[in-house]
Amino acid sequence: MGFKNFYEEKILSKVITATCGQEEISELRAKVVPLAEGAVFELGCGGGLNQPHYDHGKVTSFAGIDPNNALLDGARARAAAQGWEADIRQGVGEAIPFEDGRFDTVVCTYTLCSVGQTDRVLSEMRRILKPGGRLLFLEHGKSPDPGPAKWQRRIEPVWKRLMGNCHLTRPVGENITGAGFTVEPLGAEYFEKMPRWAGWMEWGVARKAGE
Repeated sequence: MGFKNFYEEKILSKVITATCGQEEISELRAKVVPLAEGAVFELGCGGGLNQPHYDHGKVTSFAGIDPNNALLDGARARAAAQGWEADIRQGVGEAIPFEDGRFDTVVCTYTLCSVGQTDRVLSEMRRILKPGGRLLFLEHGKSPDPGPAKWQRRIEPVWKRLMGNCHLTRPVGENITGAGFTVEPLGAEYFEKMPRWAGWMEWGVARKAGE
């Protein structure tokens, strides 16, 4: 195992789980994830951090993918602990391994920042949604303010290398709208306990434009 693989599987997975499991982030998950219903697909489900927030009375089936094997182990363990039968696979958002129009809800939290091709991933999520289905998103991204945005541009090249291709400068709502969704914003704010270059959060509901 090379250093890159060792870092991503043994170190980075623990860093991501710890960072994304912070109380402040968990409180935002609790505002978004319980809105999921019907057949649910979660992009970037590794670690299973969203699983405690689902309303199991509204979810009829659950599927998810993540590229990181170490994080998938955590997702499967959490699903098993809840007695939840789940189809959790290794995969990437640019090629979601499920058929067109299968899911009522797609859930995407703290994942769009690190995918390789944002437009392609959003197109895939749009593809697997049923007519009238919803994309629930909670993401960090480009700050709307010039000062933090400047620091995001400066820090991002190093940040991406250390944090599994995590980008700081991706505009969340703009990207989702540009991929053919109509967005209903539910909230946007800076986290008080994070520097502003890392702490801009946006969350909401998106539907296929025209539906």
